[in-house]
Amino acid sequence: MYQYKEVKDYVYVLSLDNHVEIVEALTAFCKEKEILTGRISGLGAINEATFRFLNPATKQYVDKTFNEQMEITNLTGNISQKDGKPYLHLHITASRSDYSCIGGHLLSARINGACELFVEDYWDCEPMGRSFDEETGLNLYKF
Repeated sequence: MYQYKEVKDYVYVLSLDNHVEIVEALTAFCKEKEILTGRISGLGAINEATFRFLNPATKQYVDKTFNEQMEITNLTGNISQKDGKPYLHLHITASRSDYSCIGGHLLSARINGACELFVEDYWDCEPMGRSFDEETGLNLYKF
């Protein structure tokens, strides 16, 4: 699913295997390393992605799947915990073959080529939890 190297204390470089689903692989890595607070950044190539958009008026998510080859120009996010498990909040921008970009909250994406990520484990911080907020319809940090 992935290969990784710790390049600095609690900072990892991940190379995800081709055709792997990104969110699934990152969640598995965070579970393996017991990362409950941190940051993610990366780039790569995908051929399938589902983005999610929250309509604040209805508090309903609208998901849209794209099935085409795209370059990840930016993947960024954070790691927290919800119900004692790693919770990933990821956003992505992807470039299409006509050089236009699409992006949003990443629900899932399948690699077609490569995906290289940095994961920073904020191991010396208290784990940051999330809980559902009725007003916004979002899982927000709970301090």
